[in-house]
Amino acid sequence: MSSGIKVFAPATVSNVACGFDVLGYALHKPGDEITVRFKDTKGLVIKEIRGAKGKLPYDIHKNTASVAALSLLKHLGEEERGIEMTIHKKMPFGSGLGSSAASAVAGAFAVHKLLKSPLSKRDLLPFILDGEVLASGSRHSDNVAPSLLGGMILCRTATEVYRLPTPKGLYTTVVYPHIEVLTKEARAILKPEVPLKNAIAQSANIAGLITGFYNSDFDLIKSCLEDHLIEHQRAPLIKGFYKVKEAALKEGVLGCSISGAGPSIFAISANSLIAENAGVAMQRVFNDLKIENDLFISEINSEGAILL
Repeated sequence: MSSGIKVFAPATVSNVACGFDVLGYALHKPGDEITVRFKDTKGLVIKEIRGAKGKLPYDIHKNTASVAALSLLKHLGEEERGIEMTIHKKMPFGSGLGSSAASAVAGAFAVHKLLKSPLSKRDLLPFILDGEVLASGSRHSDNVAPSLLGGMILCRTATEVYRLPTPKGLYTTVVYPHIEVLTKEARAILKPEVPLKNAIAQSANIAGLITGFYNSDFDLIKSCLEDHLIEHQRAPLIKGFYKVKEAALKEGVLGCSISGAGPSIFAISANSLIAENAGVAMQRVFNDLKIENDLFISEINSEGAILL
């Protein structure tokens, strides 16, 4: 039996206020680690799952990591190759930080590296999406693409993705309150129709935000980090959301909103000091509400999935 390899896939912030289902970026932590190695018997198996508290299935057809890996193996004609996988969950479930996406990315990326496949990193995206569909019920890339590729990613379609420039000095603060919000449930409450004026404002904001990234224009970024479509619908799922947002804005962040489906709340800042002060203020609100929480402060992770 081979010694195997280990990979890491990072957590992500998706939507980024005005970019519902089309914009996301990678964090440096938390994330998932997966180890894979060859075995003598045929087929892929999940040997061990750590850190999941029994919440993840060992059935390779029901785990996002193995489903993504199987999709890649089928494409490569290696479905019967003997591989065992160990999953180490180092991030929370239902957090709005792309937990299922990180597992799917790590699963496919690990097998890709183990087999020394000729595919590029970007080529792995369709197979990873097969894993993400299992968890979220839809084929969207705003978590999986930044987790795989790193950086700030614009997803025009599920497989047509573009990396945007990240202004120097940009930091993000993420506070994860220990409240579970499942992606499928958070999507189910969204209304299918939106007022025309809100659609126009949202379009202007996403265009302005992208322009701000390209020009390193923090004032423009600040004016565009506003969600006219989704935030007000999901805010009731997160106790204290508006107080947390207000606390962050008072510290001078460029913007603050819900990460993915929630309950994590992110803020973007022009420097690390503002990011740290905002984190303290945001945590204070949840602490006062007696809600346990975790804080992550990070620059935008430019690497994405890596071999450890």
